[in-house]
Amino acid sequence: MDADDPLDKLAPRSRTVSRAVRLRIGVGAATVLLIAAFASAVLVGMLSPHGDSERVPAVTVTRAAARGTESAPTAAPVLYVHVLGAVVHPGLYTLAGGSRVVDAVGAAGGMTAEAEHSGINLARPLSDGEQLVVPRVGDPLPAPDALGPPGGAVPSGRVNLNTATEEQLETLPRIGPAMAAKILAWRAQNGRFTSVDDLMNVSGIGQKTFDEMKDLVTVR
Repeated sequence: MDADDPLDKLAPRSRTVSRAVRLRIGVGAATVLLIAAFASAVLVGMLSPHGDSERVPAVTVTRAAARGTESAPTAAPVLYVHVLGAVVHPGLYTLAGGSRVVDAVGAAGGMTAEAEHSGINLARPLSDGEQLVVPRVGDPLPAPDALGPPGGAVPSGRVNLNTATEEQLETLPRIGPAMAAKILAWRAQNGRFTSVDDLMNVSGIGQKTFDEMKDLVTVR
């Protein structure tokens, strides 16, 4: 056998070429896979939602708008009532708006044994700043009309300028519908009467009219 056979010289080169071809194929396949993976990632990012980052501001704005439309809570009306007379615990009490005499008497511990039950209208609505006197047996009782109408009269029988209605004011001497309306208008504009003398500030009430009615009214 000839040692310099040309076929033997070609064998190593064939193996080298084969390895180079396989290396190029492997690199090419890896490159294709990387490109495919990147394209898939881009596609998924384009199609997938962007999370909650865009929805959160919308929710926040909605809640802020809702808070802006909410009305401020309104405080419940409170009545300050000074309870005196034949009650267990006389004193100043705060009661809910719309309370009646029976509620004030109950807050003061109820009537004592010496109370004159017929001298007070338990069903009468209370007014803020009122002084409620529960009479004792033997005390002068108010006129029957004073027991019924709400707010205008006190157990002494005097007309309360701060709570009286137009009809109750007309029971006073020299006070007709027009003058009663002026008294109510002054009260609405200036607030409570702080003393009986404030009647002199009402247009149309002179000294003579005041002298005739001053002992028949109260501001309690």
